[in-house]
Amino acid sequence: MPTQQTPQDQIDPPLETIRFHGLKAGPKLLVFGAVHGNETCGPNAIARVVDDCRAGRVNIARGEVTFLPVANPKAYRQNTREGDRNLNRDLRVRPQPVVNEDRIGNRLTALLEQHDMLLDVHSFTGEGVPFVFFGPEDNRGSLEPFRHAAAEIAFAGCLGVELMIHGWLDIYVRLIAARERLNLPRLAVTEGFGTTEYMRFAGGYGVTLECGRHDDPASVEVGYRAIRNVLAHLALTDEAPPAPAKRTVVHMDDLVICEVEGDRVEGSWKTGDRVAKGTPIARRADGTIVTMPRDGFIIFPNPKAKPGEGICYLGVESGRAA
Repeated sequence: MPTQQTPQDQIDPPLETIRFHGLKAGPKLLVFGAVHGNETCGPNAIARVVDDCRAGRVNIARGEVTFLPVANPKAYRQNTREGDRNLNRDLRVRPQPVVNEDRIGNRLTALLEQHDMLLDVHSFTGEGVPFVFFGPEDNRGSLEPFRHAAAEIAFAGCLGVELMIHGWLDIYVRLIAARERLNLPRLAVTEGFGTTEYMRFAGGYGVTLECGRHDDPASVEVGYRAIRNVLAHLALTDEAPPAPAKRTVVHMDDLVICEVEGDRVEGSWKTGDRVAKGTPIARRADGTIVTMPRDGFIIFPNPKAKPGEGICYLGVESGRAA
């Protein structure tokens, strides 16, 4: 006799994975889609690659690849970024999960620990070029110790997008300090931990791919090509790996924080825009103009920033080469 569904079962639909096992030894790749439920390019791109694998157009000859097309089913069904909270923040094992994303997080962390590398496919609101977030250099520090920097930057560089950004956790620490100066509720450093940070904590490496605008069909193509490129790059398939190409690599190292209601972005910036020193980039509620402190890049301009959030992040050209 089938068991009767409880209200909790209906709230928490199961996670569905599709896994292909090569018959020769190789690495274990994990591909996530819809960590944020309204970012549908990931599920759509993954569906195309899965179809290719089933039809024999792509042959997983080595290792394993596990696809999780919809990492947050509740948010996906609602077509919202979150179910109860942001799944890509404070990702950790929770012995006593409370909300939807806590319960999902317990499953995601177990999956991450079973794999060697992660490609997490996302999209964004507004205009801008596709880009990829990757992690720190090799280090033994306390914030994010790491030992796969060369492999991870090569992984990021093979995806086919021209803009690559690093520096997330360092800038999150600066955001925490800025909030403290404003006497706003304190955030923990762990709030900055998402899927890729947990992947590194678990001993592997991973990147976050931002494919473009949520509703742009081209975003699906960016995600699809990236997955195909990664399969070839890791030699999971016998396809020729993508040829090396020069990338723009940006170190995100500063931010402009919203201090009070009315602080806002000045101008119509997009992530990756080059901005000259002295250019107005934000306007305070009292009319004070904030200018670009040096030649660099705008990242994540947020026209809806609330007190304690970043109005925009700033970066400089990085010395790290893809």
